[in-house]
Amino acid sequence: SLNIDYTAIILLTIAWSSIIGLILIGRWFSTARTTSRQERRVARFLRTQEAENQGTQQPSSRQALTQDVGKFRDWLNNSLVRLSSEKLQLKLSSAYWAVTDKEFILIRASATILSFLAGWFIFDNILGGIFLGVIVYLVPPILLDRAIAKRQKDFQNQLMDVLVLINGAVQAGYGLSQALSLAVDEVPAPASEEFGRVLHEVRLGFTLEDALNNLSARMENDDLQIVVTAIIINTQVGGNLSTILDVAISTIRDRQQLFSEIQALTSYARYVGNFLTLMPFASGLIIFIINPQYFDTVKTSLLTQIVFAMAAVSVFIGNIWLRRIMKIKV
Repeated sequence: SLNIDYTAIILLTIAWSSIIGLILIGRWFSTARTTSRQERRVARFLRTQEAENQGTQQPSSRQALTQDVGKFRDWLNNSLVRLSSEKLQLKLSSAYWAVTDKEFILIRASATILSFLAGWFIFDNILGGIFLGVIVYLVPPILLDRAIAKRQKDFQNQLMDVLVLINGAVQAGYGLSQALSLAVDEVPAPASEEFGRVLHEVRLGFTLEDALNNLSARMENDDLQIVVTAIIINTQVGGNLSTILDVAISTIRDRQQLFSEIQALTSYARYVGNFLTLMPFASGLIIFIINPQYFDTVKTSLLTQIVFAMAAVSVFIGNIWLRRIMKIKV
């Protein structure tokens, strides 16, 4: 009994220490605005420009905290440089999360260990800890993918307005960089943030082609790729940029109209697919409410368990198959 009490105390101490550590790390990360060494260079450049133009400085305590956070993040990223992943860097940049790939991996690992200890302590069983740890380990990539999808969808909804604004500025005599700067000032996030990144990268020495290709890689948008390709060709061979933008805008409008028609034509198929996927589960729930003893054999019969597992897998495969049929690339 004494050993069990000591084990519980040790696990509780580790759990609370991990919670406090995660809170402190989250506080440090929330005060930072950059996600990579390159973007930290951008931030330092912008802070210098703002100080020269406005003649203002941050309060000493806040400035000291920012410097301490920057030093800690530099040390942390240098220590974990072997964990770096270009694919993860691109994902974090696409989601506009203020963490680097090394920091994301560290947070994910810390949360997994904490969840494992908490599950072990709460359920008094190592299997409970493993179950909770696996769930927490899988959650961050899901949240990251959802954040990327939402940001890309919001960007897609703003793209046409941004292109019309840029085209109007070019027709009024602005250069492309000036037109992009105007778009950054006039449109809301995420479009303003993404085109602002393009301007920042150009100021740091990137070519316009590389900056636009980076934007295209982050947003993974076919309409944006059309515009980026048109602008790059124009910068390489010359020509009337306004005319090229007019053609690109017209093409994107036709694509969006065609995509809307396809969405309308396939709406019934999507409804049927979702209905067929949910119907077995809804039917099983209704039967269980009416007659709970109907599923007693599931607990004891291996054959029934196999049949249920095969049915669930078949429903899952059928849903994927229907979605692939309805997915038409415009």
